[in-house]
Amino acid sequence: MDFTHIDRNGNAVMVDVSEKAATERTAVARGRIRMSRQCFEAVKNRTAKKGDVLGVAQIAGIMASKHTADLIPLCHRLNLTKSTVDFSLSEDSEEKCYVEAVCTVRCTDRTGVEMEALTAVSVAALTIYDMCKAVQKDMRIENIRLLSKSGGKSGDYQIKE
Repeated sequence: MDFTHIDRNGNAVMVDVSEKAATERTAVARGRIRMSRQCFEAVKNRTAKKGDVLGVAQIAGIMASKHTADLIPLCHRLNLTKSTVDFSLSEDSEEKCYVEAVCTVRCTDRTGVEMEALTAVSVAALTIYDMCKAVQKDMRIENIRLLSKSGGKSGDYQIKE
């Protein structure tokens, strides 16, 4: 398999997508942050000292998706037409309290939006950590992954869970 971001001399290059057709592309990514019951309750009840944790994390994730090219070297700048970050809260047990973030990103362009969706989920989780670290420093950000993507030459992808 050839890596598209490395030339024949081993140098990093930005992939030339000028010959590709612009098509609708969508990507969905997911990640979670595991936390203590005390921290979870502060997020859930909107009583964290820094304010509405999920509201701020949602905006941070959306903004991150729009600025992915500024963060990831060689990533193309895309004109996104949709970026959403949604959260679900789960409290299976004292040890299994977490917030899950799911991001959906869409555009019509010459390259995919997987990196934008993954960046949004990552930054949303990091924002939750930042806003809650006074309550708990050992939260764990985990399971960040691409769930699906559509469009482009490589076709559709759906995770098999």
